[in-house]
Formats: sequence, structure tokens, C-alpha cells
Amino acid sequence: MELIDYLHTHFLTRAQLLAASATDDACLDAFTAAGTMPAPSYRLRVRIDCTSYFGAHEEDHAIDWHARGNVAWLRMLLEGAHDPYARFAARYRAALETLDLYRAAPITSLMADAHVREEWGHFIAGTYGLCTRTGRPEDIAAKELAIRVIRLLSDDGRPLDGTERARLAAAIDLLDRAGSPFAPHERARSSRSRYVDALRRQYDLK
Repeated sequence: MELIDYLHTHFLTRAQLLAASATDDACLDAFTAAGTMPAPSYRLRVRIDCTSYFGAHEEDHAIDWHARGNVAWLRMLLEGAHDPYARFAARYRAALETLDLYRAAPITSLMADAHVREEWGHFIAGTYGLCTRTGRPEDIAAKELAIRVIRLLSDDGRPLDGTERARLAAAIDLLDRAGSPFAPHERARSSRSRYVDALRRQYDLK
């Protein structure tokens, strides 16, 4: 039941998303089909086998789980937002520019149209609802920047000077804040395990 507890804590069912957004299935399905609404981050197929005084009973259910940040995004679509991709791109780029880690040493490829368009694809697929805390463009930008900096500093395993070590620590902290805790069955293979937990141990960072 640990997975179910995790989903209840960090995500919304389809019914909860609709209620929080004050809309209905038809609207959600229309936005999803149009490629402007993120897909569920998890889909569970649940089979219930029940035995009682009245005998055996079986049920099958499919349950979608959405990132909590999808509520605000769906409300924006319902308000008639023009060009949702442009909204995503603007928020993504603006978020990068607010981050000290980016301002100190800009990685301009993160601003490139091709890169942002690729991020949009992952956003719409529901991937970032799974691997960031909220699924919002701001957390996506933070996660991408943090991982890019971490890899630049640590992939070759060379010793770091004091400035580089401080930059690595800041990137790990940023990823810790923006990144998902991940579901129990995913944690060992997750970016959190590889880039937060393992590197804090390796570099003795608190």
C-alpha cells in the first residue's frame, strides 16, 4: 500500500482534478486530445477480489493520477488561454532567469527553442508531473538547470575547487527542492538517487 499512500499524498485523482478545477470530463478530454493538457503521471489498474457472507465479488478499475500543478494549468485553459505552448515557454524561461544558479553562469542552451519545445513534450506527456514536485514550468526549469550543472561538475569525477564545490552544492539543493521524492518502486533509479543522495555522500555535502 506504500505506492497508494504516495499517490494520495502527492497527486490528484481525475475526479479530484475536475472538482478542484470546476470542470467536467468532456473539457478535460478535449484539452488532452488537443495536446494542451498534461496527461496523468500515473495510471493504475486495480482489481478487487472481495469475499463476504454474500459470496465472491470482483471489480476492475482504472485510476488516473495527476500532478497537483495541473489544477492551475487546467484553470488557465478553461479561461481561454491563447497559445498554451507560448505560456509554458515564457514561464520556463522566466523561471530560469530568476535562479541565482543560472544568473551566475548562464547555460544559454536551456533557453533555445528546440530545448524548450522538447521540455513542452515531456510536460504534456505527464513526465514532469512524475519527476518534479508540482509539474509546473517553474519546477521543470529548476530541475533541468540543476541537473545540467551537476553533470557539468561531476560527470568526469575530477576534484573540485572551492567555487565549483559550492556551485555543485547549490545545484544539488535546487534539485532537492524541485525534484519529486518519487514513488517507492522508482527511487533507486531516480534522478534524486543519482544526483542528490549519491552525490551528497560522494562529496560529503549536507
